[in-house]
Amino acid sequence: MARVLVIAEHDGERLNASTAKCVRCAREIARDDLTVAVFAPRDSALAAQAARVDGVARVLLVESSGAPLAATLAPQIAALAGDFTHVLGPSTTFGKDLLPRVAALLGVGQLSDVMSVLDPYRFKRPTYAGNAIVTVLAPADRPVVATVRTASYAAAAVGTAAAPVETRASTLAPPAHTRFVELRSQRADRPDLQTAARVVAGGRAIGSAENFARLYELADALGAAVGASRAAVDSGFVPNDLQVGQTGKVVAPQLYIAVGISGAIQHLAGMKDSKVIVAINKDEEAPIFQVADYGLVADLFATVPELVKRIQAAKA
Repeated sequence: MARVLVIAEHDGERLNASTAKCVRCAREIARDDLTVAVFAPRDSALAAQAARVDGVARVLLVESSGAPLAATLAPQIAALAGDFTHVLGPSTTFGKDLLPRVAALLGVGQLSDVMSVLDPYRFKRPTYAGNAIVTVLAPADRPVVATVRTASYAAAAVGTAAAPVETRASTLAPPAHTRFVELRSQRADRPDLQTAARVVAGGRAIGSAENFARLYELADALGAAVGASRAAVDSGFVPNDLQVGQTGKVVAPQLYIAVGISGAIQHLAGMKDSKVIVAINKDEEAPIFQVADYGLVADLFATVPELVKRIQAAKA
């Protein structure tokens, strides 16, 4: 019988939407024996949030007061894993850092980017930049450690009934070789890139870091997150945590606006599951137009400010 442990991702105050998406995937493996592990202080409200996610049978609140470092969490998760057949986490920056360490401590291989569950030990995942889907068979006599492709799952609903919460003290000493120094991030009032309903992304055609301010204005007008192509990141216009694509973050928002992005296959792998894709590019032969639902052949430096003006006027 499958028993699934989902590792919750959070910012200290709220669960990341990726947690509810992992729960949705976990329900395809085991509907009646699904536990969410939350690493947070004893008085945190995070456990209560996890307990209301539909399908969760139990919440483990593991007392943890420090930053959620992979080097700290991995040994604790490995210690919990003996009671479970599956350990799942999101295929986000958090999960990609954490789950491989857990797998290594358990002596198993890690399965990445689960996009569909065929049965408890057979899964589908993308390969070759999403151009092929492979079926992977995991050994049934070992723990399955996997990351869930959050772009492939809708978040499980949040109900009123709450699952029981069990509080445990951490019994492992923190590692001496790793310590938390500081957290640097972009504007905290913008949505998280990987879970945002709207994303505005820019490419190398933006021209400079200063010009990216135009995209920030558009994103703020729409209440959207900001992303970028690898070319824009490599050019130094934005930090690499905004990169969307095969070697960046995979997103699937309701609306994705690609500004000055040509549409290389590596970028498409990170956003082609978006519900509505809008492309703005002055090159009418740009590959991005082949996947776009709406395309505008125009100069972005004239179009983006006009869009911002019209959106703000509509809100007034």
